[in-house]
Amino acid sequence: MTKNFLSRGSEETREYARQFACTLQRGDAVALTGGLGAGKTEFTRGIADVFNVSADVTSPTFTLLNIYNGTWRGESVSLYHFDWYRLETRNELYNIGIDEYLYGDGISIIEWADRFLDALPKHSRRVNIDVVGETERLIIIEGGLPIARATF
Repeated sequence: MTKNFLSRGSEETREYARQFACTLQRGDAVALTGGLGAGKTEFTRGIADVFNVSADVTSPTFTLLNIYNGTWRGESVSLYHFDWYRLETRNELYNIGIDEYLYGDGISIIEWADRFLDALPKHSRRVNIDVVGETERLIIIEGGLPIARATF
């Protein structure tokens, strides 16, 4: 199932992300795609809101991976926030131990996931964000968006 949303600003983008995050489970991977400045990190901030992450969520462009610890219904959960923009080869993914994260019990969020689609788990949820105006973004979510709370 694919759903399209028109966001008119960063707060709406975060709200769509919060609704989406309510459908996530441990072990899920979220493949984020879109151009520079489209709102991939903003979408990640919305996901982090749902999981009660207190740290400032920033793009891991230079570090490749930020790990955020949060909670869901009183249980700890880790968010693994990747940025694959600067990676040149798939081997670089393995050098950072990608399988440990993508197939672990946390939730992986991958910006620039389209650089190495073949490295993503088959169960990955896909979110594309396109710039359609100065502040407007078209958010395309594949994999459904029921407004329901996940259980851990």
